[in-house]
Amino acid sequence: MTSSVTDQQKSRERPRRQSWSFVRSSELRILLVALILCAYFEIANHDFLLTSASLQNLSQFIAPAAIIAFGEIMLMIGGEIDLSAGMVFAFAPFIMHFALEAGFPIGLAILAGLAAAGVVGFINGAVTVYLRIPSFVTTLGTLFFVNGFTLTISQGTPVPAPENTLFAEFMGGWGYSEIIWAVALALIMHVVLRHTRWGLHTVASGANPLGASEAGIRIKRLKLGNFILAAVLAGLTGILEGFRIASIDPQAGGNQIMFLAVAAGVIGGTPLAGGSGTIIGGLIGAAVLGILSDGFTLIGINAFTFNMILGAAILAAMIFNIHIARLARKGES
Repeated sequence: MTSSVTDQQKSRERPRRQSWSFVRSSELRILLVALILCAYFEIANHDFLLTSASLQNLSQFIAPAAIIAFGEIMLMIGGEIDLSAGMVFAFAPFIMHFALEAGFPIGLAILAGLAAAGVVGFINGAVTVYLRIPSFVTTLGTLFFVNGFTLTISQGTPVPAPENTLFAEFMGGWGYSEIIWAVALALIMHVVLRHTRWGLHTVASGANPLGASEAGIRIKRLKLGNFILAAVLAGLTGILEGFRIASIDPQAGGNQIMFLAVAAGVIGGTPLAGGSGTIIGGLIGAAVLGILSDGFTLIGINAFTFNMILGAAILAAMIFNIHIARLARKGES
């Protein structure tokens, strides 16, 4: 008799736990929001998703913010942030350009640009981790330094990207190549975060730094590696954008793309306080931002209003994620 009562209780609790697991899934929540927004804008303007030009514009907005967001998410999970990502975005393509002028093959030139971005990430990480300077201050300093350095070496003048070849199409010249890069990197980074020691230790160190350190996790090395990763992804994004628009501009990127990336991470379910996060959520968060931007443009709402709604969306996402997590914990108990 007792066994049958226990089985009945378990059967009642199982759907409740499943429902709370659905609610706690930030990826599913933000995906639902994205689908609702798509439906609304498609009803408001039938050109929203049904034309190739509209889909390309949408994908080209989503991809840069998403790729940079993947690096920022890894940092935010550990309680850090990189404000200089938007300037590394402009810096890496110029290093690639100068390497090409020096006679490097295109592949090595791209690697030179990514290596230069990695050096910036190493400096950010080393100063933050070993000198114990808050990452906000460290990366604020490198933001201005890298921006000034890029303007100096470029003399503030854009330069042409490599010629329109098949390789250039692969690197961003084709209309959908950037979004393919973004999806591929999202899958790779998702596996890294969820199924490797590096990712699991990153989450552990963000949730409980003292406990992680006592468990033998090398927190300093993790953070240093994530700073380098974030900078390399920002540099790669700048290179892809250079190939896409066939021009390398020292004024490209900037704070706007960095804040969009952070916003994508936050909307996708990564709190700035650290301890948790999701790469797929960051990709969907970037998609939500792209849908809002493209949708508002098509229905005639200006960019100033988009910034207002972006700010409201970040606040709403943070409040929603915090309260849903609390309700989920109560539901499980």
